[in-house]
Amino acid sequence: MNNLTKMKIAAAASDVFEAFVDTEKMSHFWFSSGSGRWTEGETVTLRYEEYNAQVDIKVVEIQENKKIVYAWGDTTVTITMEEVDPAVTIIAVNEDGFNEKDDDLLSKMIDNKEGWVYMLTCLKGYLEYGVSLRAALVK
Repeated sequence: MNNLTKMKIAAAASDVFEAFVDTEKMSHFWFSSGSGRWTEGETVTLRYEEYNAQVDIKVVEIQENKKIVYAWGDTTVTITMEEVDPAVTIIAVNEDGFNEKDDDLLSKMIDNKEGWVYMLTCLKGYLEYGVSLRAALVK
């Protein structure tokens, strides 16, 4: 069972890619900090300072400016970047590995979709307008 979310970003694929793998840039739209640059085979610790939370991700695959795959918990996330022209990229986030027999599957999938839409909206704000919207959403 997977959850796919896509968005068009007015930025080059290289800028979108760097926004994820460079934790300083990532801190403007997603997690507040990270233990280092995302590289294939590495484990990176990502932190949400405002929630006193952190998560470790295992970076499984990197294709520069095209694809990032990482595992966290029981799921795997694949982020793809398709540059449709030099200043426009379609980014797709596909999270796979949800348990179809989970009684709470529907609420988990809705929560997951909301999270990815919010993160991609924050990415769009950061790359297109230079604003940081991360941590603005309160649930």
